[in-house]
Amino acid sequence: MKIIIIGSVAAGTSVAAKARRNDEQADITLYNADYDISYSVCGIPYFLGGEIDELETLTPRTPSWFKKRYNVDIFIRHEVTSIDAVEKKIQVKNLDTNEVKEDIYDVLVFATGASPITPEISGVELEHVFQVRTIQNTKAIEKFIKEKQPEKATIIGAGYIGLEMAEQLKTRGLDVTLVQRSNQVMSHLDKDMASRVEEHLVKKGVNLVLNEEVTAINKKEIQTKSGKFLETDMVILATGVRPNTLLAEAIGVNIGQSGAIVVNSKMQTNIPDVYAVGDVAESYSLITGKPLYRPLGSTANKMGRIAGDVITGGSLEHRGILGTGILRVFDLAVGQTGMNETEALEEGYTIEILHNIKPARAEYLGGKELIIKAIADRETGRILGVQIVGEEGVDKRIDVFVTAITFKAKAEDLFHLDLAYAPPFSTTKDPVMYTGMALQNAIEKKNKLITPSALTERMKSGEAIQVIDTRAAKQFQASCVDSAINIPLGELREKSKDLDPSLPTVTYCNSGVTGNAAQNVLRNLGYSDIYNLSGGNKNYQNYKKRK
Repeated sequence: MKIIIIGSVAAGTSVAAKARRNDEQADITLYNADYDISYSVCGIPYFLGGEIDELETLTPRTPSWFKKRYNVDIFIRHEVTSIDAVEKKIQVKNLDTNEVKEDIYDVLVFATGASPITPEISGVELEHVFQVRTIQNTKAIEKFIKEKQPEKATIIGAGYIGLEMAEQLKTRGLDVTLVQRSNQVMSHLDKDMASRVEEHLVKKGVNLVLNEEVTAINKKEIQTKSGKFLETDMVILATGVRPNTLLAEAIGVNIGQSGAIVVNSKMQTNIPDVYAVGDVAESYSLITGKPLYRPLGSTANKMGRIAGDVITGGSLEHRGILGTGILRVFDLAVGQTGMNETEALEEGYTIEILHNIKPARAEYLGGKELIIKAIADRETGRILGVQIVGEEGVDKRIDVFVTAITFKAKAEDLFHLDLAYAPPFSTTKDPVMYTGMALQNAIEKKNKLITPSALTERMKSGEAIQVIDTRAAKQFQASCVDSAINIPLGELREKSKDLDPSLPTVTYCNSGVTGNAAQNVLRNLGYSDIYNLSGGNKNYQNYKKRK
């Protein structure tokens, strides 16, 4: 069996390695138009920032290594220019010699990846404008920084790469401006969580420019749609990627709404004996079953392994993804998985939302706060999505939530998890467990939650609502919810006689725990329509800053 793989970064080499493990007799050939194979795209910002000393660290594998280890032939600087799917033939051009040859296959795999989107901006061709996708891009950026000694850098785009580059260039000593066309960074986050990342970027000295579109790049400045001119010595384009599907389209491979190749659970396309894996292929949501495109190295490796197994007679199948992501923004970690609030509502779910602010480990050992936003389906109790921002423990918790959502856990299931506990690592009621407990109570309407936005809208409409701040007077005077009255928890039972139990009532504290205790007191005293403010005053003040 002759297997030809077009592309040899994460997905392509994974196909080859798994196919070889299963079948020693298969003839496996990879063609790659680039200079480098099997490299870590995700590690590029950290080399440019100086955290990785040698660029070769990101390219640990060579064609000769693959030949020796797997008996696989990898041809770099060889571009597949055309495919005959009927005769199962390809034309390949050697980009160094311009020689063209023909090759035949029994099975063809598209692992052609994705290319950076180049925005239609005048000046993108200038020598100080760069994209961050390949090792060659990386060498060019490093050379420019060393030779030109730029002082100011502008990054266009505030997704994962944009934020990582902002961190790394700032760490390297450059004055960094981050320009984003929409009104927030990280489109997969809800605005109330993205705003916390934005606040941290500004705190770290990044000049953050939102709701602004770059229209021109000049030698020493960029121009925006609103007429601003921002000085810069170099520009990084981080405006997303587009699947490389032209070759596949030419032979009739189906392309999905995302722009990536449609595949089934075995990574097969609609053309017999033709597969697609990695950033060129479309995945699907584990929650909705609908197409989902989130190009990440982890998914690419998984897809490659599945295809390599199936091609050589195995039974692996792709089970879908949640679109999980995590990144570091200076000393802040940001993780998310599953649906955000907007997506869940668009899918027609009736949702319960919790903002859970808890220390990642025992406060007496220096535990720092995690801010968890969790979304559950009220009808079934199933967890739909989670977003977390914090300085420690984010990766651990997001992975627990990923596992829970993958296996269709309900909110109530989270409380019963037997998670590892010791004060240096967690709290007795881990933030994951507390999230499940609070969400389940809200779903059952034992302890109803209300978000700052929902409270504000109801009050704006003229509805009479009692809002009770259960903290100490000093905290209340420092900052509080609009129209709140201060009744510390210890005085609530006595002073409740001055309240109106017929009115909707909202209790709150700093982050939610004492507010929840006050909610229980009033509920036991006969109050029926009573809510705890999700995330407490901390979450409310964050919401208020955005308005």
